Amino acid sequence: MSYDKVKQAENIRVGTKKVTKTVEQGKAVEVFVSKDADPRLTINLVTLCMQKGVPVTYVDSMKMLGKACGIEVGAAVAAVVNE
Repeated sequence: MSYDKVKQAENIRVGTKKVTKTVEQGKAVEVFVSKDADPRLTINLVTLCMQKGVPVTYVDSMKMLGKACGIEVGAAVAAVVNE
């Protein structure tokens, strides 16, 4: 399951602004987007990932993605970072 990749990653970024910045810097290995997140929050990030060649994986819920990231709240997006 794709949540395992997030759980096992040493470095992750959570949140649209942080993940967008990480992708722009070329540090994102893979970006995870919650299917139930507001598309207005995620569409620009997904487009940016396509332009930068960063794989995007869709996951079922913000709640599960947040849990995989080790936070108490839902996460619309998260990125595995190569630092």
